Amino acid sequence: METFGERLHRAVAERGPLCVGIDPHASLLARWGLSDDIAGLERFARTVVDGLADRVAVLKPQSAFFERFGSRGVAVLESTIRQSREAGALVLLDVKRGDIGSTMAAYAEAYLDPASTLRSDAITVSPYLGVGSLRPAFDLAAAHGGGVFVLALTSNPEGPAVQHAVTAGGKTVAQSVIDEISQLNAGAKPIGSLGLVVGATIGETGHDLSEVNGPLLAPGLGAQGGTPDDLRAVFGESLHNVLPSYSREVLAAGPKIADLRAATDRVLAGVRAALG
Repeated sequence: METFGERLHRAVAERGPLCVGIDPHASLLARWGLSDDIAGLERFARTVVDGLADRVAVLKPQSAFFERFGSRGVAVLESTIRQSREAGALVLLDVKRGDIGSTMAAYAEAYLDPASTLRSDAITVSPYLGVGSLRPAFDLAAAHGGGVFVLALTSNPEGPAVQHAVTAGGKTVAQSVIDEISQLNAGAKPIGSLGLVVGATIGETGHDLSEVNGPLLAPGLGAQGGTPDDLRAVFGESLHNVLPSYSREVLAAGPKIADLRAATDRVLAGVRAALG
């Protein structure tokens, strides 16, 4: 069985280092001339999949923008995941779940178990009940070749109050998270299946990412203000593990598939140049 790390490494080599979000904001639906209802959601998601799923390494649906339409929205999310994977893209489902015990195990089963209709290649999770609380997700991912991306250093202004707080051991909370994931990825080749989420706009923070040996998802590029050049300041010598993520910068180019593809090609060229 191939690990997520192996699949991601191959996908990036073949398609380039790029993750594109699928974020059906009401404002984006309106920009595309679509109604803010299930029909607009279906049209939006299908257009992105048709345009990009056979071209980019990773597609990242944001679950909340599907969930807001209830069970029918979740059904569209299921179809989006399935169609994206069938077209060859890896699917990173952005759910940011985090809980303890049987509840975390249930979240893991929902998104990482092959029997689930929401099964994705990887998910995002929150470690702020302790990295150890995420063990059910790590274990299920390992059992089925999945991946898990753990929030570490986010770009929201409230983040540093928690992430930069210093623990009794003298490390920041974020560095503790980074170090625990580094230990879990140790020895994995070509790259570990546990990743971190590190905002592209946070600048130099003094945190050490050099031992992570896993993918570093970098959201915040494009419409959120981050540029490919910012990646060097944030990631330094860890640039080779960075997976840049764009959403609105690409999605706003729709609804024409040709325009979505052109926007994707443009941002991919920019990140290739920045990552060397």
